[in-house]
Amino acid sequence: MSRRPTAKLAVATCVLLAAMPMPAFGDDIPPEAVRQTFMPDAFSRFAPRTALDMARQVPGFSIEEGDQDRGFGQADTNVLVNGRRISGKSNGPVEALGRIPVDTVVRLDIVDGASLDIGGLSGQVLNVVTSSDAGISGRYQYSPQYRTDDVPTRWRNFSVALSGGFEGAEWTLSVYNDQNFFGSAGPEFVYDGTGELIDLRQESSVDEFEQPGIAGSFTREFVSGSVLNVTGEVNWFFFDGQETSMRDPVDSFAQTREFSRTEDEFNFEVGADYEWDAFGGRLKLIGLHRFEASPTVSQVQLFDANAAVLEGSVFDQEADEAETVLRAEFTHAALGGDWQWSLEGTQNYVDIEAALAVLNDSGVLEPVELAGASSRVEEDRAEITISYSRPLSERLQVQSSLGVEYSEISQSGAFGQTRDFVRPKGFVSLNWRATDSSDLSIRLERQVGQLNFFDFIASVNVNQDRVNVTNADLVPPQSWLLDLQLQQSLGDYGSVTLSGFYEDISDSVDLIPIEGGGQAPGNVDTATRIGASINLTLLTDAWAWRGGRMDLEGSYVDSSVADPLLGNDRRISDDDYINYELVLRQDFAGTSWATGFEFFYNEQAPQVRLDEISIFKQSKPFARWFVENKDVFGMTVRGSIGNLLDRSNDFSRTIFVDRVAGEIAFREERFRPFGTLFRIDVEGSF
Repeated sequence: MSRRPTAKLAVATCVLLAAMPMPAFGDDIPPEAVRQTFMPDAFSRFAPRTALDMARQVPGFSIEEGDQDRGFGQADTNVLVNGRRISGKSNGPVEALGRIPVDTVVRLDIVDGASLDIGGLSGQVLNVVTSSDAGISGRYQYSPQYRTDDVPTRWRNFSVALSGGFEGAEWTLSVYNDQNFFGSAGPEFVYDGTGELIDLRQESSVDEFEQPGIAGSFTREFVSGSVLNVTGEVNWFFFDGQETSMRDPVDSFAQTREFSRTEDEFNFEVGADYEWDAFGGRLKLIGLHRFEASPTVSQVQLFDANAAVLEGSVFDQEADEAETVLRAEFTHAALGGDWQWSLEGTQNYVDIEAALAVLNDSGVLEPVELAGASSRVEEDRAEITISYSRPLSERLQVQSSLGVEYSEISQSGAFGQTRDFVRPKGFVSLNWRATDSSDLSIRLERQVGQLNFFDFIASVNVNQDRVNVTNADLVPPQSWLLDLQLQQSLGDYGSVTLSGFYEDISDSVDLIPIEGGGQAPGNVDTATRIGASINLTLLTDAWAWRGGRMDLEGSYVDSSVADPLLGNDRRISDDDYINYELVLRQDFAGTSWATGFEFFYNEQAPQVRLDEISIFKQSKPFARWFVENKDVFGMTVRGSIGNLLDRSNDFSRTIFVDRVAGEIAFREERFRPFGTLFRIDVEGSF
């Protein structure tokens, strides 16, 4: 198996950069790129504590966190800090902005992404401008939560963040613990192939998540103009899930089924980038290494009325993942525009050891061979990209990019093989400032997708009795993507952004039959997705009453893929196709009080397997009412009541004897209400 040393990637980077042409550059965002500017006072009614609190209140704007593909690639988020993209995986835009205290924010600018010399950006981009002269400050947040069902009370959800700086330097440090409990209880009905009820079950589940960690960053701007950024994070993730099913089969005796799943995960990430004036332009080097160890154990047992074990199985999996990235970017001005040349090398792997054991007739767990469940998948990847942006007129901006990606994917074990791929990629985008208050952007892109390495390796879901065999023949998907975005400022009335896209995918990943038997993620020839979204903010101050605000984010996506078994067109499995979030807020002028309602809802397409169709459903939107006081001894305190509409999380699945013939073995229908949530959020600064 090939393992190219990281040092070779670094040498290749330096050799390529030494050969590049290098004229002059300026790293400030051009004034003509700024569409709107928001000063900190514009958000005072919300009593923000961080830059994140401000960003979430920018009218008509929502943060895009990127797709977390392997490597960095070109920018795929819509947030900058001081004109620079955020370099990191765990240090994404939400995490980075959440560590910037409000007293260090100078302003927030909405800028035209296509007019910047940052490859990959188009449409609306938020640039957060900060100052390092605020001294040391901090913020804290604490969020206990009580639920009316049998779920434990959440007491340990908190974060504490510090930041400071001196001339030319800024640092942040945060300690946190993300804790949550999820639980539900309700009936499940099981029907045979003729629709007759064969089992009535009363089920309950409780899942506990806890993720303590520490994260930080350091930025230093030198007198020479060079900039150093260092980020790092260490965290642990603990999960403990329990499900109990009390069963009353029509033609058998009462039974109890217990399912449990545990995970003890460890993660760390460290990254750095350094940029400076060189060769008549601006050179930036980026490095990152991350590692994740995640052992999991899933176990199911079936008991009779006397607590004797009738059936049982255990799936034990230890997965180690790692990624190392080196990237170089060189930016300069030439031919009336800005150029960026980039070279990136990435090494990543997933190494899995897994074992399945099933209870035998003697009541002893006996190992069962699961071919391909223990394996290592590695990828060495390199890409080179050239980007160019320039104004075509006073109101029209173009940005284009052309690149090529090389990857070598290797898998160990009996099914192992080594393959390599060469794929072109790139885009062209136009931004037209139609009026002083409206912008239209269009982007056509050739994308190369990233594979989930877990899809290569055999696995077992003992809870749902599903088995995926190994498939070493997976290839990365590719697609043509057309994006359109219209942003219209409504002045004192708010803002609206309308977006639409069309995606044509080749080598899409779906569950397919595997030669020799079984099913696993594999490639289908083509798939398409088309969708539209709206991001609307309405402010009532100018036309109705003071302090009112409505925020609406909604999207609808249609998709089509040929079913690998039947050949008919259907939606892509598990594709989110309806999403909306509606927030109504009223701040009472002259007081510290505010109140409002929040509504969330989404629908997913069914998950389709060769022998099963299943779908998770939300019976109603999740609704929350909140009341907030922004000055309780200097703190912001918000109380909320969630699930006002008594939503339940439902699940149904149909198991087939023969899906081609439509012959059903049985069908399950689950309905699980999860009670009312009472939550308090306390935020303060020091």
